[in-house]
Parts: sequence; structure tokens; C-alpha cells
Amino acid sequence: MSEREILPYGSWPSPFPIEVLVDGVRELSSLTAAEGVRWWLESRPDEGGRQALIRREADGTRTRLSPEGFNVRSRVHEYGGGDHLVAGDLIVVSDFVTGRLHRIVAPERTEALTPERDWRYADPILDAPRDRLIAVREDHEPDAVAAHGEWINDLVSIDLATGEVTSLAGGRDFYAAPRLSPDGSTLAWLEWSHPNMPWDGTELRLATVRPDGSLGDVRTIAGSPGDWISQPRWSPDGVLHLVAEPDGWMNLYRWEPGSATAVPVLSNPMEAEFSGPDWDFGQSTYGFLPDGSIVAAATAGGRDHLYRIDPIDREAITIGVPYTVIDTLVVDGWSVAFRGATPTEAMAIVEFDFPSHSLKILRRAVDRSVAAADVSIGRLVEFPTTDGRTAFGIWYAPTSATVRGPDGDRPPLVVTSHGGPTSGAFAGLSLTVQLFTSRGIAVLDVDYGGSTGYGRDYRKRLDGEWGVVDLDDCVNGAAWLAEQGLVDGDRLAIRGGSASGYTTLCAITFRDVFKAGVSYFGIGNLESFVGDTHKFESRYVLGLVGPYPERKDRYRERSPIHFVDRITVPALILQGLDDRVVPPAEAERIVDALWERQIPHAYLAFEGEDHGFRQAPNIIRSFEAELSFYGQVFGFEPADDIEPLELARFDASPS
Repeated sequence: MSEREILPYGSWPSPFPIEVLVDGVRELSSLTAAEGVRWWLESRPDEGGRQALIRREADGTRTRLSPEGFNVRSRVHEYGGGDHLVAGDLIVVSDFVTGRLHRIVAPERTEALTPERDWRYADPILDAPRDRLIAVREDHEPDAVAAHGEWINDLVSIDLATGEVTSLAGGRDFYAAPRLSPDGSTLAWLEWSHPNMPWDGTELRLATVRPDGSLGDVRTIAGSPGDWISQPRWSPDGVLHLVAEPDGWMNLYRWEPGSATAVPVLSNPMEAEFSGPDWDFGQSTYGFLPDGSIVAAATAGGRDHLYRIDPIDREAITIGVPYTVIDTLVVDGWSVAFRGATPTEAMAIVEFDFPSHSLKILRRAVDRSVAAADVSIGRLVEFPTTDGRTAFGIWYAPTSATVRGPDGDRPPLVVTSHGGPTSGAFAGLSLTVQLFTSRGIAVLDVDYGGSTGYGRDYRKRLDGEWGVVDLDDCVNGAAWLAEQGLVDGDRLAIRGGSASGYTTLCAITFRDVFKAGVSYFGIGNLESFVGDTHKFESRYVLGLVGPYPERKDRYRERSPIHFVDRITVPALILQGLDDRVVPPAEAERIVDALWERQIPHAYLAFEGEDHGFRQAPNIIRSFEAELSFYGQVFGFEPADDIEPLELARFDASPS
């Protein structure tokens, strides 16, 4: 084996070109399966991020069903999900631009189903006996918004012959997951109200469906304003299942008529989470096999696992698959299809066949293959944090098959964390992470207190403590790695988007550990977030920080915009100008303050980008800018031929 070349950390030539972020890349989501056929959505950066509905036959033939230029995406709750329905010959898709539902009548041909109103729809299901759909509707009509002060959510029926829309249930702030029993006699759904997010507390409601389609007496059978219920689903024999956490972990339960409470599916609760946070509609992590057993994915120890739960002894048997990320799971006979990723393979649509115990890749999110020797394998680490507690993260060391750093030198570190902030670190192959590690830059992806996947108590650490616990854990994680001698304590950076962007801004404002910060559409002023964001998250911050205006002092104390005079390190701010979740004004307030304070910085604003960049040129430019930024701050020259980022510099600025 030849000796590896010695080059400064950060300046390594990488086998991962920056274009790997977009070339041959497609986001795969919303998987459906029936009778050997699979359907899913593909989002393609080279088409402006539009999502197309794809059908795959059993022989592998793929057909695009939605027309070119049609974006299959729901904007209910802004984050969407539940944006299409496949039921036999009926295929219905949501139009991102108008919000209307369309029926696909032939490949790349659609007909509008719902009326031309300012209504959005999500999570449609078929009520075949009544020739209708049942769905969640979000009413943005000006009169409705004016009367209620915000848009209105309800459960509706949609006549398949006429497109007529009729409200079935209303009066609560949010609805999700309508699920009809196999015999069509009973409807289950989730509902909740402000100030809750779904994981704060939801109620599982049940009602009989009358012959005319209206709902009979409605009752709550599980959940409360303080108990999280997720993913109601009927088994083929008509037993309603759900995911709940009465024992502190999101485990599987079933409810039967006459039951006072739901019955655990497992004989003993597992320290594992069978559901993630319900940011999107249509989450699916379990299903039913023909023998009545359940196949399910759950998170434990910082990664996902696949289980088969025996209906008799109620024990979970681990299925040995290499995937550390498993979601969007659907069952078709004795096959289960899911989205899966491994530490060395990017996300793919995967099929597992139970009789043969074989795996088949149906579609990869990334066309380019990577050599395992060039991949940095993430390792779950535990590190001490504030108040004697432990926090978690995934640690990625710089990795190259051909290059190493100088003896005695330590690599720069980029600390990142997930958005949400109620979410979790990604345990599969992240191309963004590999772009850093293959160039000689270490990465720590922090699962700070408040993250999902570690039980209710860990998630609840963030209640009232956003801007404190997440910040402490990111700072302590970086300091711990430096103390271990794994990274250069003088070259620590922090980056993040959305909620993680807020943590980034807090870190460079309130602490002096990091020497640079990169914020993608981060929040700078918590008070503006109370009133300037969309309905779904409009009260979210109340639980994360405290009641407003009663705790206005706390909002101000944790808002970087009020303390920008404390920022002494360079910053890069990136923002989509069409972002409705974190409006551009947030970024502009920070940038104005950086100018006033004469802090070295750069601001890149992208036309046509929403909350998360989807257009290929913008994705490439943002990473090039970030790499150039780190090189200028930490004193290395990237090996890539990229356009240098122009930093605003000032004669009197801090060095």
C-alpha cells in the first residue's frame, strides 16, 4: 500500500466533487406499494426541486406519472407530506402551486378534482363505498382568515364525481391522519390545538360513519393535550393500532372496542422510538404482514433498526439489514419497502422479501457510487454537558484513502445539528458531511437535549430551554472533542439551518468557543418568530422558550439580534427569499447589525428558494461559499477550483 500524501487539513483533494450534491441526485419520499407495484416521489434539483410521481412495475420499468412542470407537493402546515394517494386505478396528487387536488388520468396527464379555491389538502384516503376522499383541508380564503385571525384546518370529504368539498369535523386548530377501518364503518384521526405541536399532545378520535357519509358520535380513545399519539393505522382484521409513550418511549399499542386504554403490542416496553416527530403528514414506520405479525422500524442508540413483532409472544425480533436509517415503510404481502440509508450508501428505495430474506434496491437517491475507503463512518458519542448530564452526537473524523494531515496537527471542526429543533441527527451517508471530512475537516452532528430517538425525558429537556440546552450541548461537544485531542480547539466552527441556524447564531453571540459561524435561514429574533411564522409553528416557541409576552425578558435574552455587539467572529449568512417559515427579514436584521458592528461577514440571498434550498446552482454555490469561508477564517486553501467568497472586511474589525 502506497504512503498517503501529507497535506494541511482542509486542503485535501477530495474524491467527492461539490457537484455530488446535485448531479444525479433526487430526493425520494412518499412511498406507496401494492400488488408488486411501487410509487414514490422524486425531487430533482435540476428541475428546480419539483417533485414528480414515479410508478415502478414489478419488472423494474419506471414511468413518470405527473406532468413535467407539475410539482407534486402539499403545503399544508407548510412542510407538507401526504401529497398523493394511490388506490387501485385512482391516483390523486396535490399541486404545490395552486393547492388543488388533481386526478392522474394517464401518464403525465391530470384533471383538476377540487374547486379553484384558496384551499390546500393533505393526507387523502379513499372512502370507496361512498365514492369520495377524506382529507385534511387548510382554508386560506381571505374571508376565513379574516374571521379567525389565521387559516382554518378541518377534515373534509371530497366527492370524486363532482369535486364537492364538505366539512366532516372542525373546531380544532389541527387535524391529521384520517384512517378508515377496513369495512368503512369507522373513522379514526388525530387532532390537537394551540399551543401544542403534535409531540406535545394529540388526541386520537374515533367516530362511526353514517350511511350518508356524516360522522356519528365522536370520542377520544387515546391521548390528551399532554400525551403524544402518532400514526393511527388499522390492521387488515380491523384492529386500530397507534404509537404512544406512556412509559417514556414511543412504542406500539392497539385499541380494541371496549378497551379502557390501548394495549401494548410488545410484552415489555422497548427503549426505542417507533415514531419520529410528526413534522410531515404521512409518516409510516410500521405495517402488517399476512400472518398478523408487525414489521416496524424504530430508533435506538442513534440509529434505526428493523423488527418483526410476533403476534403471539409479542416479542420484537431484529431483522439483520445494514440500514441505519429506515423510514416511510410500507407492506405489500410478504414484502416490505422503505427508504433506507447506510453509513456508506445514500438514501434508496429498498425492498426486503421475507420468504427469501433478500434485499433489492429499487431506486437510489444518488447515481454516483463512492469508495468505502473514502467515507468517514459516523460514530455515536456521548459527552458530558451542563448540570452533570450526558448528551449525544455523531462524530465524523477526516478520512481519505490517499491523504493524511501533518504529524502533530489537528483538524478543524465543524459542529452542526438538526433542524426542528424537535428532530434527530441523520445516521446514514450524508454527502454534505463527506464533502467536509474528505477535505480534512472533522464534523460533529449534535443530538442535543430535545432531540428525538432517546426517549421522552431527553426530548423534554428543551421545554422552556431552547437557546440554552441546545447551545450548551453544541459548545460542550466541541470542547470535549478538543480535550480528547481529536480536533484543533482554535479552529472550531458551527453551522446550521433553521432551528440549527438559531443555535449557530446563539453560539457566536453568547459564547466564545467557536471562531466562525454559518447560518442557513436561521432565527435571529425570537420575538419576531412569535408572530411572523406560519400557523403550524406559530405557538411552537411558547413551549420552547416560555409564554409571551409574560416572559418577554427571556425572549430578548436569547435573541442574538439584541446582542450582536458580542459577535467578534466572522459569519456567513445564507437565505432563501421565498422562505415563509423563517422570513428573509430575519437574516437581513443580522446582516445589518454585522455591518454596523463591522464584523467580517458575507450574505448570500437566493431568489426562488424556500425553507431549504432545492435549486442545483444555489446548492452548489452555497457550499462553495461555505468552504471558501472556512478556508479564509482557518487559514487553508481549498483544493477545489471554486469562486472565492467575498467577505465584507473592515479596517477596525476584529482579526
